[in-house]
Amino acid sequence: MTSPGKELLFLALGGSGEIGMNANLYGCDGKWIMLDLGVTFGSQDYPGIDIVMPDLEFIEDRKADLLGIVLTHGHEDHIGALPYLAADLGVPLYANRFTAGLIAHKLAEEGMEKEIEIRTVDIDAEFQLGPFDIRMVPLAHSILEMSAVVIDTPYGRVFHTGDWKLDEEPILGAPATATTLTAIGDEGVDFLVCDSTNAFNPEASGSEGGVRDGLIEAVGAAKGRVVVTTFASNAARLHTLGEVARATGRQLCVAGRSLDRIIGVARSVGYLIDFPPTVDFDEAMRLPHDKVMVIATGGQGEPRAALARMASDNHQIKLEAGDTVVFSSKQIPGNEVAIGRIMNQLASKDVLTVTEKQAHIHVSGHPGQPELAALYGWLRPKLVVPVHGEIRHMHEQARFALEKGVAGALVQENGDLCRLAPGPAQIVERVRSGRLILDGDVILPADGETIGERRKLALNGQMSVAVVLSGGRFVDSAIQYRGVPVEDDRDTFIEELNEAAEQAATGPARDRDALKEAVRLGVRRVATDWTGKKPIVDVLIVDI
Repeated sequence: MTSPGKELLFLALGGSGEIGMNANLYGCDGKWIMLDLGVTFGSQDYPGIDIVMPDLEFIEDRKADLLGIVLTHGHEDHIGALPYLAADLGVPLYANRFTAGLIAHKLAEEGMEKEIEIRTVDIDAEFQLGPFDIRMVPLAHSILEMSAVVIDTPYGRVFHTGDWKLDEEPILGAPATATTLTAIGDEGVDFLVCDSTNAFNPEASGSEGGVRDGLIEAVGAAKGRVVVTTFASNAARLHTLGEVARATGRQLCVAGRSLDRIIGVARSVGYLIDFPPTVDFDEAMRLPHDKVMVIATGGQGEPRAALARMASDNHQIKLEAGDTVVFSSKQIPGNEVAIGRIMNQLASKDVLTVTEKQAHIHVSGHPGQPELAALYGWLRPKLVVPVHGEIRHMHEQARFALEKGVAGALVQENGDLCRLAPGPAQIVERVRSGRLILDGDVILPADGETIGERRKLALNGQMSVAVVLSGGRFVDSAIQYRGVPVEDDRDTFIEELNEAAEQAATGPARDRDALKEAVRLGVRRVATDWTGKKPIVDVLIVDI
């Protein structure tokens, strides 16, 4: 399919079948718009990789028909890929003030501020992109200025939630009310494309305002220094922590670049104006232990974040027996080992840790089942399309929506091109989707040769063999290896490897490539006999 016809298409290139890396396309009357362009973070599946991004080949091949990228909010899984991928698409970005501020900062860090146009719109703006009439609708989330997107087309109306929750006491911002959402439902919503993250949760996510008392209690009970770690992007939580510091008589210190950035951008657009003055690290260490509270990055176990450095004594803030670390956040699946490592380091210092399992110090930014049911009731969509979740989350939301009376549900995955209208909504084609990795300063396919070789290196190790020939006859060989599991009897191992190299090199005459392959296989066979591993073997032939 080269371009959308007189129809409404939906295609996720990221975020459907996973939590993170959101990138969604809507097509209509020959044109496309994109909602969000985010990242996910590296794992053991991608050795040495911090950032993973969606493969945009599908829309890059059609970028002449792409009208713009609309950003729902400023979390990394929604804006993080912009500095790396948006310039190639060559279209403007549409974002509210706070989100635009975060994007501008990211682009400036990468030297891209002049290459990508940001068009700042109000949090409740209405504007048109070709055949798409766009209306932004503010909803609550764990970041400032999250906007759902209502998309009107000649073939139906979409309510694309972005990430959201219901919050009776949101602390900062004014999300749309039940009355506003009911009015949108009265106008008619054909398709609800909806966050599935907490679809299994039978309880509501809870109000941001509800954690204040729990945090005051946790910090107030602490005898020594207190470090509170939370998601840096949650400006409402930062506002609450400012109040907690005042209520408990503690001076405030902030540790982490992303916290500094969020506070700066929030203040620039009128938030956190009454955030308490902060002290620097030296002053924090001079203050009496019970008179300081540090807000730090690193609650997900990030090895270079402030909390990890404190736990390993590589930060100006030093923690000792009797101090307390409060995790005002929830473990993101996949981060358990990294978080546990930091908690163990803290425990070895007799530092007390408090988590959301022990005290009411965190609420989610995503809707549980009661919130999903409420939104279905207000909007009354004809069809729910679950996104923003693993397969199990999306199937559960589809099941729940049907149980609550929604007429239909369509479960799709990244790469499923869906025709929403006209006619019954269905998947009509499977298109290329995938992942890209940022490896240093280079963007590569996640399933490409580089990452494949790196996995093999991590699994089996590597060997280098240099074979010296004179007049085509074997003279000598030299071997080095890394990561091959031989620590005892190294001399005997090397001797057998050299014998294998010599035997391969003194066989029947053959061309250079065949000789290298014979040496490679002979040396690897010895390594496999010794270790059960099949290391990568590089062979160099030297003529003298």
